[in-house]
Amino acid sequence: MESGPAIFAGMVFALFGGGLMVWAGVRVRQRQSVAHGVTPVASATVVALVALVALAVGGWCLSRL
Repeated sequence: MESGPAIFAGMVFALFGGGLMVWAGVRVRQRQSVAHGVTPVASATVVALVALVALAVGGWCLSRL
């Protein structure tokens, strides 16, 4: 019964983290800003860290099945 919410939460975090990583990668590759008003290196670093944390949480949720 508890595996359903864990699968849902894990997939949401994994899809969010993966999508964020792809979006940021495309923006950096096209030399466009990732966040307005912030240096490109700092914003890309913060976005990459948030994406990695989301992927890690998704993996953790899916490993708890």
